[in-house]
Amino acid sequence: MENKLSAGSQIPDIDISLINGDSARLSKETSNWTLLIVYRGLHCPICKDYATKFENKLSKLQDINTQLILISADPKEKAKIFAEELNLKSKIGYGLTIDQMRKLGLYLSEPRPNEVDYIFPEPGLFLINPKGKIHIIEISNAPFVRPDIDLILRGINHIQKNNYPIRGTH
Repeated sequence: MENKLSAGSQIPDIDISLINGDSARLSKETSNWTLLIVYRGLHCPICKDYATKFENKLSKLQDINTQLILISADPKEKAKIFAEELNLKSKIGYGLTIDQMRKLGLYLSEPRPNEVDYIFPEPGLFLINPKGKIHIIEISNAPFVRPDIDLILRGINHIQKNNYPIRGTH
């Protein structure tokens, strides 16, 4: 990891290709909040479990005006399989480049045999406010550390209802 993003900083200007043919520009100001979940790829069973848990909370995210985007370095074909296997309705991005992963401050890993044939990101979670600023950031160097989904949802709700400031800026 060469680049460490700070809470309160602008999310890098990254255009994410989505498997439905659309794209999402992370830094674009919107009326919605964005919860960006970076997952390791189709080869990761823990990522599948985590994505499914978020998918099961999709209506709660919509209730708090938050769009969910899941993304990996997988090519489109693998990202489609990931979405189909898990019956995901969320926005699924694909093809994160090494440069984009570094801009997001992610840890990168060399694949082990029988995983993939490209460098992939370790998990990351970014809550991006409507102005494109990072409100919450969680980066891990291994698949075994993931924020609690219900706590994240309660946190987003609290932030929005109470105009809770971005923390950890000093």
